[in-house]
Amino acid sequence: MAVEVVMPKLGMAMKEGTVSLWSKEVGDPVEKGEAIASINSEKIEMDIESPADGTILNIAVQEGQGVPPGTVICHIGNPNEKIISNEPVTEETEPKIHEQEKPKTKESPILPMGDRLMITPVARKMAQAANLDIEKIQGTGPGGRITKEDVQKVIEKRDFISVNTEERKVNPHPTLESSQQIPVTGMRNIIATRMKESLQSSAQLTLTMKVDVTDLVILQKQATETLQKHESTKLTITDFVAKAVVLSLKEHPKMNSAYIEDNIILYEHIHLGLAVALENGLVVPVIRNAESCTLKQLSNKGKELARGARDGQLPIEDMQGSTFTISNLGAYGVEHFTPILNTPETGILGVGSAYDTPRYIGKELERRTILPLSLTFDHRVLDGAPAAAFLQTLKRYLEEPITVIL
Repeated sequence: MAVEVVMPKLGMAMKEGTVSLWSKEVGDPVEKGEAIASINSEKIEMDIESPADGTILNIAVQEGQGVPPGTVICHIGNPNEKIISNEPVTEETEPKIHEQEKPKTKESPILPMGDRLMITPVARKMAQAANLDIEKIQGTGPGGRITKEDVQKVIEKRDFISVNTEERKVNPHPTLESSQQIPVTGMRNIIATRMKESLQSSAQLTLTMKVDVTDLVILQKQATETLQKHESTKLTITDFVAKAVVLSLKEHPKMNSAYIEDNIILYEHIHLGLAVALENGLVVPVIRNAESCTLKQLSNKGKELARGARDGQLPIEDMQGSTFTISNLGAYGVEHFTPILNTPETGILGVGSAYDTPRYIGKELERRTILPLSLTFDHRVLDGAPAAAFLQTLKRYLEEPITVIL
């Protein structure tokens, strides 16, 4: 009996999942545990593995199509099984359709022998959408079968010729460069939509400040050495920044807020979002009730959430509900930048790359370590002066790091 492959529920809040890519086509053999498709929800992208050995019998959900969790996206079974009303039947039990009841179609039947063309269903659909004559496509699959790659090559060649023809009409001396069109789908599409909505729905302004973290670097190394004598925890500068942010938000509650439907919502608790870069995008895991966490707890929870996000194992609930976000690009050598608000939040802190520079301390010139910070805030909620005051408070905590751990 054929096995149903369904859209998984990646979290309690998930309402829809989208098939971003099919790795297999109808008729392809698969093994248990082999990746057959990639899916994405609002914030997670992952591969779907085959639950059994067999053959892809049908594909019920096409690429780019969104469906609720639990929806059957394909069936896997024996090559001679057919799917009717979600139940597999063999050729012998397949109900017959009278000639007058058969739906009319322009598609030619696909037969593996004789003079009929052999073409995969996906390739046929692509060719029809592009108005291609399949009889003129050279198949490279088994027995000369036309695959989606064959159709894609023809489409790309045709489009390239079309683009260059138009360019010659405008420019008689075209360059040798060619362009590539990449569809925006999956997580990239979600990020693109969110970023555009963020900039269009809020009044964003970014303030920058340099913080002397020389003493913090010394304290961080000492604390890590002490901790590692008893456990494997390693405190980072980012951990100290996170704790300092939480303490600063407690002193400036308006920064821990949201602008929703012409109302400013002041949050009672601090749910700290930590932006994590993935191969295909960006997610923001959330440390809930961060105001009640010690420095070590913030460090452990942050690392655990980041690891789960990169492994694709983090439920959606752990990536929703942040009240303030930290984005760190220091590992890339970036100093100041303009982080975009994770709306409807009021603020997001960008952490840059620390660097050493000579600086006068009193009358003495010393080598000091400077950490660049960039604060983007919603000007609808608070003005530049209170936002700058928040940065000053944060600077005080980081330049007097002992206050962070007291």
